[in-house]
Amino acid sequence: MDNSKDRAEIIFSSSVEEDFAKVIADFPGDQIFLATDSVVEELWVCNNTLFGRFPRIVIPAGEENKNLSSAAMIWEFLTARGAGRKSLLINVGGGMLTDLAGFAASTFKRGIGFVNIPTTLLSQVDASVGGKTGINFRGLKNEIGTFREPLAVLIHTPFLKTLDRMNLLSGFAEMIKHGLIFSPAHLTELHRFDPDVADYDELREFIRHSVEVKNHFVTRDPLEADIRKALNFGHTAGHAIESLALETGHPVLHGYAVAWGMVAELFLSSETCGFPAGEARRMGNWIRQLYGPVPMNHDHSEKLLALMMHDKKNEAGLINFTLLSATGKFEINRHCSRDQVLASLESLYDL
Repeated sequence: MDNSKDRAEIIFSSSVEEDFAKVIADFPGDQIFLATDSVVEELWVCNNTLFGRFPRIVIPAGEENKNLSSAAMIWEFLTARGAGRKSLLINVGGGMLTDLAGFAASTFKRGIGFVNIPTTLLSQVDASVGGKTGINFRGLKNEIGTFREPLAVLIHTPFLKTLDRMNLLSGFAEMIKHGLIFSPAHLTELHRFDPDVADYDELREFIRHSVEVKNHFVTRDPLEADIRKALNFGHTAGHAIESLALETGHPVLHGYAVAWGMVAELFLSSETCGFPAGEARRMGNWIRQLYGPVPMNHDHSEKLLALMMHDKKNEAGLINFTLLSATGKFEINRHCSRDQVLASLESLYDL
């Protein structure tokens, strides 16, 4: 089944049992398989009659397991279980799992159908939506991957009640990004959110608005040839921070890296695109209050710069940024000098 050009059905579910039954209704029971990770297995899958009846592969949790070996584990599982081109893979987990298992499904027998059931805020507002799959390779974030839409994404906010504060904030960073690149109104409502006393009914509406922003870009530019690059704001510096943290044995959550990346890229936006310097400082201070200081210093700048030079979005040897001229106004394909990039990192350390 080739669903690469079709948009996924996004279901904001109040009855996960009913909606899940509809999603899998067209597939033979013996051709439905499930992928999850070791944490979600304990929390949501192991003793759950909704998911527990399907053969499943359990991947060790953690970003360090988003790799080729884990993808091979899924391929071997599907082969051993007799999966065919009309099989369905249900991916239950956070962004690491949906990226990884989506990649495995999109390449197994040249592509089988898959459904994402995201269990973290990060995966609900970003990773499971938009048709990107991928694995990390040789220390580089999402270096190998495909564009392949899931058949459906089932978003159920009660899954989020098991998240700790850090994982909730990890997803919240992508929502902040959506507000900054497109929707000042969404950014304003996010300022009301208190991660220590989360209102999940209110959060469901915030998630809906955030997904609407992402879909605005994905539907207009599914293969990231043009305006979808807006969604990369904060990710050029952020992926470098995330990769270096993983390399040094002190991994950070993806959303935290993106949050710090946004601070650096707000500085670049102010320096090169006319983004108001005072607003950049205010946003930087808010992000610092939520995410704390970046766990790096001046000694890491050259390595971070080198990692940015390997970013897959680069062109002609130049680091390719998405920057802002104002809240809600983005500029893609912006190139900054080495000195400007190093200065942005210095501003991040000194915030």
